[in-house]
Amino acid sequence: MKRLDVPGVAIGIWHKGKEYAAGFGITSIEHPLPVTADTLFQTGSISKTFTGTLIMMLVEQGKVDLDAPVRKYIKDLKLRDEHVTKHVTVRHLLTHMGGWVGDYFNDFGNGNDALDRMVKEIAKLPQVQPLGTIWSYNNTGFNIASRVIEIVTKKPYEQAAQEMLFDPLGLKMSFFYPSDILFTHRFVVGHQKVKDKVQVARPWAIGRAGNGVGGVVSTVHDLLNYARFHMGDGRSESGKRVISRKSLEAMRVPQVNAGGRGDMGITWFIRYADPLKVYAHGGATNGQQAYFFFIPEKDFSLAILTNSDDGGIITAQTFGWALELYFGEKLKLPKPININPNELREYIGRYRIGTECFDLKAKGEYLIYHHIPLGGFPRPDSPPGPAMPPMRFAFYDEDNVIGLDEPYKDALGDFIRDENGKLQFFRVGGRAHQKIK
Repeated sequence: MKRLDVPGVAIGIWHKGKEYAAGFGITSIEHPLPVTADTLFQTGSISKTFTGTLIMMLVEQGKVDLDAPVRKYIKDLKLRDEHVTKHVTVRHLLTHMGGWVGDYFNDFGNGNDALDRMVKEIAKLPQVQPLGTIWSYNNTGFNIASRVIEIVTKKPYEQAAQEMLFDPLGLKMSFFYPSDILFTHRFVVGHQKVKDKVQVARPWAIGRAGNGVGGVVSTVHDLLNYARFHMGDGRSESGKRVISRKSLEAMRVPQVNAGGRGDMGITWFIRYADPLKVYAHGGATNGQQAYFFFIPEKDFSLAILTNSDDGGIITAQTFGWALELYFGEKLKLPKPININPNELREYIGRYRIGTECFDLKAKGEYLIYHHIPLGGFPRPDSPPGPAMPPMRFAFYDEDNVIGLDEPYKDALGDFIRDENGKLQFFRVGGRAHQKIK
């Protein structure tokens, strides 16, 4: 925290029937209060696992079929590609296999029509990869999945989540904006570093239309409760049946390979640290970074919440620290190989998908990643934030690289070619960015 100027962190660990939790630092540099284990943070995309769990509950009730076309539920669904409109399934949504631009954010107000309006806006987004072919992180797929929940339950997404999950699990410190209840508790604001100076990141909220994508506001205590539920038999701690063990376990079955991020289950990332199998999800909002994982066979879970963009460096390293500290397992990272600088030429260029853009340049035997902020989060007219510093990537295998510098240190990336061997995409940070020049 000191090295990275991260103002606040909360961390919670569940292990062998015992819970440990603590807070460090402050909630805001403008109005500082001590962070505790009960302080509220935005969990970001960890929220997607709540959306996936809700869908699986509806699957179990016979109200949703994972392999049915989404149009079965959203009759007026429209996407840019008519073939995709007709054939995209609920499973595609929950496994990031839609193939259209996945990073589009907008605020349609706090009314019950916000999500419906967002889904109609998604119709404008370009199709980048063919449906169901290349795994690439897709936020907008979860806007659509959240809308499926609204239509099937005939309730606003937030009400469905509250009644089906939050209340039965006793998650009394988990909220969605614009609930004003959360502001009666201690909460953090996000921070970002601009020209080496830490500033409060504004706006605070991501907009109601994104609640099923990244809107859960919670504490490490509640996330550990949620982890115990997912590691259990589908009952709440009070003994109430919420879902079957079979359905929870189905969420942890690999659906598709996610490149350097392991395998993708139904919303869960599956990471392998032999002999351990870990189920995880991270989260990032405007100036807040989070990470959450559990290991059922070890009765272990960890939740870490931070209020800084640079908190992602802490959350990424926490995974390895925890595995080594508790289980004596060191993450095995690939070793860079020597490469002729002349071989780097075809990789040089500009890559983009949605609001994500960067240039790859060559320096010696390294590729250098130059970030190009475009703005667009949490609204299309949001100005670009600060650029990430240049970072080196080294090859460790053909078309596969590893990051050498923060914040992408140890991140794995891969280049994807078409059937003729032409380089099409560079997948890093979860997204398959298209080579545009």
